[in-house]
Amino acid sequence: MDRVLKAARTSGSLNLSNRSLRDVPTEVYQSLDSLQEGEKWWEAVELQKLILAHNDIESIREDLRNLPQLAVLNVSHNKLSELPAAIGELPMLKSLDVSFNSIAQIPEEIGGATALVKFDCSSNQLKELPSSIGQCLGLAEFKASNNSITCLPEDLANCSKLMKLDAEGNKLTGLSENLIAAWTVLTELNASRNLLGSMPNNIGSLSRLIRLELHQNRISSIPPSIMGCSSLTEFYMGNNALSMLPTEIGELSCLGTLDLHSNQLTEYSVEACKLRLSVLDLSNNSLTGLPPEIGKMTTLRKLLLVGNPLRTLRSSLVTGPTTALLKYLRSRLSESADSEATTPSKGDMIAAAARLSLSSKVLLCELSLGGLGLITFPSQVWESSEVTKVDLSRNSIQELPVELSACVSLKTLILSSNKVKEWPGAILKSLPSLSCLKLDNNPLSQIPSDGLLAVSMLQILDLSCNVGSLPENPALSSLPHLQELYLRRMQLRELPSEILRLQQLRILDLSQNSLQSIPAEFKNLSTLTELDLSDNSISTLPAELGLLEPSLQALRLDGNPLRSIRRTILDRGTQAVLKYLRDKLPEL
Repeated sequence: MDRVLKAARTSGSLNLSNRSLRDVPTEVYQSLDSLQEGEKWWEAVELQKLILAHNDIESIREDLRNLPQLAVLNVSHNKLSELPAAIGELPMLKSLDVSFNSIAQIPEEIGGATALVKFDCSSNQLKELPSSIGQCLGLAEFKASNNSITCLPEDLANCSKLMKLDAEGNKLTGLSENLIAAWTVLTELNASRNLLGSMPNNIGSLSRLIRLELHQNRISSIPPSIMGCSSLTEFYMGNNALSMLPTEIGELSCLGTLDLHSNQLTEYSVEACKLRLSVLDLSNNSLTGLPPEIGKMTTLRKLLLVGNPLRTLRSSLVTGPTTALLKYLRSRLSESADSEATTPSKGDMIAAAARLSLSSKVLLCELSLGGLGLITFPSQVWESSEVTKVDLSRNSIQELPVELSACVSLKTLILSSNKVKEWPGAILKSLPSLSCLKLDNNPLSQIPSDGLLAVSMLQILDLSCNVGSLPENPALSSLPHLQELYLRRMQLRELPSEILRLQQLRILDLSQNSLQSIPAEFKNLSTLTELDLSDNSISTLPAELGLLEPSLQALRLDGNPLRSIRRTILDRGTQAVLKYLRDKLPEL
């Protein structure tokens, strides 16, 4: 023990976990006052990190206040029944883990730990939380699962930097709309296994929410505002009382996993067939049939239907491969369902869209001209001088006209699924406001080595399905503001190294390529919230990837020959994988 304590006075870090301790050694509280003969006081440092997890400690003394530089305190998996008031006298404390104890009450003094960023009080005997926690203005991750908490204090609204909240396994009967409105940067919310009777009507204000877990409650409906959760990738609503889905759910364009098992659904709406899901769980509902439009959901890898009174589908289809079921449903779609029989003429639609843009009183003027079979840009685009968004996807346009240079207010240009062959560098350079460019699914030839310099203000770039369009060393670092990058199905064998220099990147899609490895330097992408590596040739993942938790909320790995991670871990999702990888890192 003396050797360990001596080392701690040199490093500032003390790990006494798994030592069968019943009490905290007195020398720990004394810190620099317990220097031994031969130790040089000028080389000693204050204790900054204290790990006491997995012991039999029954109490922490008020002497804890003698450690003013303490930044990390972990006393999880002990036998604590209370915390000392001195916890609020640690001005540098950033991470506090008191989980898996028998604590009945968090002291009000916790509000004095104003530097707190991460707080875990899960698996205790708490019935309420102190309102003073709202004084911890920098709190980003709060975990209070597996207690008996009946409501969250309204003062938590002051914690506007909260990114991750886990309140699973409590007795919550509702979530305050005031809290939801305040948590504008929340990316993960878990309130599963509670007594919730409804979802907050303003749930859509959580525009950065990536993962929403509300399974095993008593929720009977999803509010229409759900469409505002535009970043949502995983939505778990199993074991509730849903009888129908709102049409607005079809607007969740990022959603990949939707769990609706064990509800009371009698139908799956056609609007929800617009979703680009990879997993859809409809098992144990009251479905008697399925809309054939589900067959168009070609991204589905897993569709679960067991436990429904389906009368229109053979049991072999229900229990068989998802691909076979989708193919059968597509065959039931009539030709008229695939083509808009009553669609207005092409010219009428263009004119109507232009009139809407020109007559609009709002600043965001949009032209949506997708799927009209256009071979050239309609002149209405540059005639609408204030246009900020143009959607010309699913046409046959081959090049961008010079006249487009006049659209200096243009922020979003969508040319997905066209016939653009040459990189329109000169035109793009004349669009100073352009922040979103989608050129996916075009026969685009190789981008010039300096081509990306023309779009240095981009925040979103989609080049998917343009095989060979990237130069050998794409100058991605010339896009310092890039937040979303989509390079799906590009036949990439190696990761372009300059991706690792994109310090604001939130979403990176590298799926359906031929990548064999991921560099450890991925840990530097600290803002990454979604990473899609599915359908590659990756056999191992670097342990450093685990350092991206908690910012990384969605990690897709399906379709890789991963041998280093057990299937049981992969099936538990992103957080379990990241924890597994992080635990493989050597102790710092």
